[in-house]
Amino acid sequence: MSMKDIIIVGASGFGREIVQWIEDINAVSPEWNILGFIDDNVNALDGCKCDYKIIGNIKDWYPKGNELYACALAFPSVKEKIVTLLKDRGAKFATLIHPTALVNKYSKIGEGVIITPRSNVTADTIIGDFVSILGSGIGHDASIGDFSTLSGRCSVNGHVKVGRSVYIACGVSIAPSKSIGDYATIGIGSVVISNVKPGTKVFGNPAKKIDF
Repeated sequence: MSMKDIIIVGASGFGREIVQWIEDINAVSPEWNILGFIDDNVNALDGCKCDYKIIGNIKDWYPKGNELYACALAFPSVKEKIVTLLKDRGAKFATLIHPTALVNKYSKIGEGVIITPRSNVTADTIIGDFVSILGSGIGHDASIGDFSTLSGRCSVNGHVKVGRSVYIACGVSIAPSKSIGDYATIGIGSVVISNVKPGTKVFGNPAKKIDF
């Protein structure tokens, strides 16, 4: 099997983590040839140990061949903006699933999804495009909208509906069958036992509306 070229969008810590996860995938079955990063901050890798370089900036980048892209942008509004820009220029994004992740065969997984080590995506879930699942669990029949991010050690229980471009910080638990509206933000360690309205920021146990 010939290896596919891939470029990582974003050279922050998340981007360097994606390098590690791609190398883990290649250790099981050689699949990806990493060409490097694109990032508008040319100094993003300064002081970091990394085997790959920034090969261009995002604002001026146009796809040149058959390469695929990996989205290393965690915050949904930034992710949506940059992905839309690159897709309008013809970029195609890879979905990356770490070998240690458990993904049910009946789950639906969109374009450009990143599923990291020890994540658990269970029966009949729907994962939209450009969703990032960072070491978290998704219960049966749940759905996650496009561009949303689940940070580390989150628990999204059965029948939960997470909207578009939702940011869920580390350690959040969402009770079964709750609904999280589009563009909502859930603060670190929160316990969500009520529906969250679109565009709302919530925090705490139980999670309540707050400005932060």
